[in-house]
Amino acid sequence: MSQLLVLNLVLCLLLFSIPKTTSSSPSRSLLRSIEDNNKNDNVVADLHPHDYAVDINVTNFDAVLRDTPATFAVVEFFAHWCPACRNYKPHYERVARLFNGPDAVHPGIILMTRVDCALKINNKLCDKFSVDHYPMLFWAPPSKFVSGGWKPKQEKNEIHIIDDARTADRLLNWINKQMGSSFGLDDEKFENEHLSSNVSDPGQIARAVYDVEEATSTTFDIILEHKMIKSETRGSLIKFLQLLVAHHPSKRCRMGSAEVLVNFDEFCPLDMDSTSKQENNDGKGALGNIQICGKEVPRGYWMFCRGSKNDTRGFSCGLWVLLHSLSVRIEDGESQFAFQAICEFVHNFFICEECRQHFYEMCSSVSGPFNNTRDFALWLWSSHNKVNERLSKEEATLRTGDPKFPKMIWPPKQLCSSCRQSQSQENSGIQWDQDEVFKFLTDYYGKKLVSIYKDKNNHESDKSGAALDDLVVSTNAFVVPLGAALAIAVASCAFGALACYWRSQQKSRKPRKSWN
Repeated sequence: MSQLLVLNLVLCLLLFSIPKTTSSSPSRSLLRSIEDNNKNDNVVADLHPHDYAVDINVTNFDAVLRDTPATFAVVEFFAHWCPACRNYKPHYERVARLFNGPDAVHPGIILMTRVDCALKINNKLCDKFSVDHYPMLFWAPPSKFVSGGWKPKQEKNEIHIIDDARTADRLLNWINKQMGSSFGLDDEKFENEHLSSNVSDPGQIARAVYDVEEATSTTFDIILEHKMIKSETRGSLIKFLQLLVAHHPSKRCRMGSAEVLVNFDEFCPLDMDSTSKQENNDGKGALGNIQICGKEVPRGYWMFCRGSKNDTRGFSCGLWVLLHSLSVRIEDGESQFAFQAICEFVHNFFICEECRQHFYEMCSSVSGPFNNTRDFALWLWSSHNKVNERLSKEEATLRTGDPKFPKMIWPPKQLCSSCRQSQSQENSGIQWDQDEVFKFLTDYYGKKLVSIYKDKNNHESDKSGAALDDLVVSTNAFVVPLGAALAIAVASCAFGALACYWRSQQKSRKPRKSWN
């Protein structure tokens, strides 16, 4: 006990003998240490951001690279146990955040992925690309990776090894050299000069098929979120779904629309206004479980329809492209049905009150029925120009337009010089060659719109796709309002048979993880 007292006295003497001028130094040192640790944590946080690169393996390698809307892809082969790979990951992610994810600065240009070769499941895949060190990076258009491979001495291989990517700066410099671009690691969203205008490049529309998918999915979500399906609007939605099943430019949207249409009475019963059975899944009802264009849509960004500012273009542009695409894909006998289906759909389900009122007025001004595709496509084109003309004046006054994509009379000379016969000097009116305009619309919103999409899907041979194609061909019989009771009865029977067939196929088929 006495020894303990002596020890305490010694400690007290030592404490009182410390000069007062140094009494605060331990605190300062402690604070400085905390600050230094915080700085180190911030550095670590900067070096280990959110994972933007997409992890893929042998089971989804082809599907991911086949279905991406990106123009180019980077595939990194690595091993999770490799220290150099772990140290390289922050560099790779700094570049990936520019191109991947809903907050990407430059979306839809480059898909950045990674494959873990340390997993046995990927052994054969890594062997196909002759991976002999980690990390190893490859560059090519995404389609070239599908069912592809790489050999060191193989000639004329469109898959290139990235030989200078040790840091984020060097990887991005390599990409810039390949693309002739000037992307920077500090680029911020919607503040880049690389946003390409679709005014002078007719090939840009090919990428719009992804925006049409996004617009379709967004439209469907809006309808469900706002509970817009009522007894008086069911018929309008059914008509529009019939149009989508037969003529939507995206195969997976046709498939999703067919599933909704075939099961419509189950999803949306006639007494749905008074029933509470449908109220599940956050109030969206049974339809809330349907992903009309597949689980990968919406992606959260736009490509052809991307504006230079976050609040311009996007959804409205994608919806217009969808309507124009439908207008040039229908047969002559479907023109009046398509006109009614689109007019009723916009009037009942487009949530912008002023917009839908203007559209309704344009629909109401049509005096007679449409007898062919040409007349309906030209009416929709003319109506869109009227909308653009009205909005361009408002946006000029209020300065709310997109400076890079001002509203204009479509198509511009750069896209179709033969569409314009002359321009009046008196009232600045344009004299159109409507035959040339129709040719342009058919090519632009028909052939070019799906050119990339068709190329990607030429490699597919799944049974579900074949079944859908059969369904789409068959639906032409009931989509067209034939006007005769006998024809309608036959069409109804055909649809009923298809519905039974579709349900039996769905029940016998294992649930799919995603649309192809």
